[in-house]
Amino acid sequence: MKKLFVGNLPQDATEESVRAMFSAYGTVRTINVASDIFTGRCKGFGFIEMEGHEARAAQAALDGNMVADSDRSLRVCFEDPKAARGRKRR
Repeated sequence: MKKLFVGNLPQDATEESVRAMFSAYGTVRTINVASDIFTGRCKGFGFIEMEGHEARAAQAALDGNMVADSDRSLRVCFEDPKAARGRKRR
């Protein structure tokens, strides 16, 4: 199982729309789209878990693609849990 970080999502993105985007490359096991507490709108990023080969296929196909009705391109990369442990909070 691989965890992918997805950045530059549009504000109107939902778990269903992101799942549809990634399910073309395999089964999405879990999905978590960060949303604003007050408005409920997408904060622009989320995390997805897929099987390894499916995650690699989705990352290769979707990273850098333009998002519909936006001038931003998707950022799709593997989450590195070791790097997250080394960060210091301020």
